[in-house]
Amino acid sequence: MVRSDYDKACVNTMLTTYPWDEKYRVLDVNDVLTPALVVYPNVVAANIARTLRLLDQKAERWRAHIKTSKLGLTLRMLLEHGVRNFKCATTLELLTACSLGAEDVLVAYPVMEANARRVRAIAGQFPAVRISVLAETPDQVMQWRDSSVGIFLDINPGMNRTGIEQNNSTRVMQLIREIQSVQLEFRGLHYYDGQYGSMDDNERTSAAHTGYDRLLDLVREIHHNGFDVPEVVTAGTPTFLGSLTYKGFQKSGFVHRVSPGTLVYNDATSLAQLPQEFGYEPAILVLSRIVSRPADNIITCDAGHKAVCADAGVPTCVVMGRSELMPLSPSEEHLPLQLNESGGPSLGEALYLLPRHVCPTVNNFDLALAVRSGKIDSVEKVTARGREAPLSDRISALASLDLVRASAAKR
Repeated sequence: MVRSDYDKACVNTMLTTYPWDEKYRVLDVNDVLTPALVVYPNVVAANIARTLRLLDQKAERWRAHIKTSKLGLTLRMLLEHGVRNFKCATTLELLTACSLGAEDVLVAYPVMEANARRVRAIAGQFPAVRISVLAETPDQVMQWRDSSVGIFLDINPGMNRTGIEQNNSTRVMQLIREIQSVQLEFRGLHYYDGQYGSMDDNERTSAAHTGYDRLLDLVREIHHNGFDVPEVVTAGTPTFLGSLTYKGFQKSGFVHRVSPGTLVYNDATSLAQLPQEFGYEPAILVLSRIVSRPADNIITCDAGHKAVCADAGVPTCVVMGRSELMPLSPSEEHLPLQLNESGGPSLGEALYLLPRHVCPTVNNFDLALAVRSGKIDSVEKVTARGREAPLSDRISALASLDLVRASAAKR
């Protein structure tokens, strides 16, 4: 099977092999229905500890993004390590974080209409939690009037996904005035520079630092106009190193927090982006099984894109410890793998897959197997998987009506 130029380019942005380590073996693998999500809590704890060492043991510098972690198990581990500030993208993630004891949560997504009303309701349910949201227009600011919710302005660093263009300081000043005019709290700037992921380390850090120079110019202009900037949030996983090494954030006059999420678990992409000396390791794998051999040089396992997410391109994963296997384009339930030497695994054999993009892969599963020392220690719910019911009040009413109908049918 010939790989396209696009697929070849994708391979360059991720690891293509990863060595086997016995700590990942699941001893009761023959009892496991596959595909299955496997989390290794000891490795999660080690990755959290590595991050805190890089932050000089200052947990308050980390606004951890829970779009990745999602499991209540992992959020509790972050809290046990002193991490209290979080960032999320959905109302279910917000609810999960608040329920588990987070003290400060930024909804880093431009929620509107019913989604905004739901955030307000959760803020009312958890008045002790400091909840903030993003805004980039006056309408987005005004929907938070008469609430305790604080506002971060979302700055577009050139990724062109959301936010105010970085050079549009006039609009930034206007919005800060709008925030204060309705007695809301301006809590700072949110700046996600995720567009540099495909660069090498030096290029990525240089590009990030150039953006941070411009960001500090904006902060100085805000100060010149008489406003304080309490907090600046930068850097997901790709530019984590750039934020750590940028001297302008030191003694800056504001609280600077980084917001990587992927590095609690890591994947084939983040492990290629992060310096090897940081020591990060995979903490989540997908356990799969060989189900077919449709050709001499192709075998197929049961981890299609409904298991290992394909949003980052092909290959979707790395087969741990099996450099002779190269994942090809998946379908919903099937993942063909090109076999680059004779022999290969037999039907029914288990494979351990390191996802290329772990965040949506975690979201594909309801449950995860927590494995310690080879043994399945517990089955953990992927607590913040998916979203809340789109019409939660009506869903409850319909459920009650269904119970009435069922009772009537029995009579």
